Amino acid sequence: MEQRKRGRKRLGNKKRHHNIMLRFNDTEYERLRQLCASYQLDISKRGTTGPMLRRLILQQGAAEKDRLPDTSNLAYHFNKIGNNINQLVKLAHRKNQRSPNSELQYEIRKTNELLQALLETVNEKWK
Repeated sequence: MEQRKRGRKRLGNKKRHHNIMLRFNDTEYERLRQLCASYQLDISKRGTTGPMLRRLILQQGAAEKDRLPDTSNLAYHFNKIGNNINQLVKLAHRKNQRSPNSELQYEIRKTNELLQALLETVNEKWK
């Protein structure tokens, strides 16, 4: 007669080696408790929240708005803006003007506004 195996099912190559610990403040914990209640899970029981959170995280991809902006070309664009400003300054010096004309001032102001908006956008995404 074959002996019946007891205990936990063996994971084999599916064994989990990586550990992540989460901490929640009171409001976050309350939201987690409500989420568990919607799945009819008792949050006080050990081993209930981990599988639920794992399933929620791994089955859902990141929403488009939650993704960080692509900053790989950010340095390139900053250098191009600096290059444009240098060209404007060279043009003003070449024309031997002590104060640039109004069109040049407008371009510099517009460049500064665009640069400020770009920095604010990057700062918002990294918060």
